[in-house]
Amino acid sequence: MATELSMDALLPAEMAAKAESVGVKKAHAPLATVFVLAILAGAFVALGGVFATSTTAGYAQAGWPVGFQKLIAGIVFSLGLILVVIGGAELFTGNNLIVMAWASGKVSTRLLARNWVIVYAGNFVGSVATALLVFAGRQYTFGGGQMGLQALSTANAKGGLDFMQAIALGILCNGLVCLAVWLTYSARTVTDKVMAIVFPITAFVAAGFEHCVANMYFMPLGMMIRQGAPASFWESIGKTPADFPHITWQGFLINNLLPVTIGNIIGGAVLVGAVYWFVYLRPARKP
Repeated sequence: MATELSMDALLPAEMAAKAESVGVKKAHAPLATVFVLAILAGAFVALGGVFATSTTAGYAQAGWPVGFQKLIAGIVFSLGLILVVIGGAELFTGNNLIVMAWASGKVSTRLLARNWVIVYAGNFVGSVATALLVFAGRQYTFGGGQMGLQALSTANAKGGLDFMQAIALGILCNGLVCLAVWLTYSARTVTDKVMAIVFPITAFVAAGFEHCVANMYFMPLGMMIRQGAPASFWESIGKTPADFPHITWQGFLINNLLPVTIGNIIGGAVLVGAVYWFVYLRPARKP
């Protein structure tokens, strides 16, 4: 007699066991496979960034409320994590949850570090490669240059963050990203997973929090436009490269990527992964 499959969502304790099992599989996956899937994840998140930039270009000039602009950006940016989770890819920020398997002793520190390093590098390659394609396609010139202006404004704001501010925004961001991934562990269907992803991701984008992999796309694209856009583009938006002083290597690597990565690890591995491990997976205490 066939076993009837339940369509009820998994409960938190079952989600924790699933997260631990997924972490073990990710940590032991072949390096070449992990790296290719990480490149895909970087490209997927970058495509979410392309979508967000494209749909919010020109809002500020039209006088739309900032909150509405960020809401739209957050909803469409969810595409990135949806592609990662449903399509299958390796995202550094989501893989912070491997710490649950590590804390249980099922993944060694070496395997945890190996996964994070390989995935981070692959995410970087995929994000920057997508930025190169977008720049080569001159997408920044669309809409009378409004696409490029939005990309430049986004990158300039990110490059101008204070170090501690960027860490705090990174903590808040990956807390929400890992909660989105955590919620997908309860899902039985693709629809469940999509719905679990949209609201946490929309929240982090709308609130202005910082995601290291997304910034691997936003900042390089801004640098490419600032350095390589023709004079006709600058004339169309009424700006000059000097109007975006924070789009530099220091703005990218020191002011943003380094502190945001630190914050993302704290928010994902500690505030979500370690907390749920402590609640559901830690060895039972003797009375």
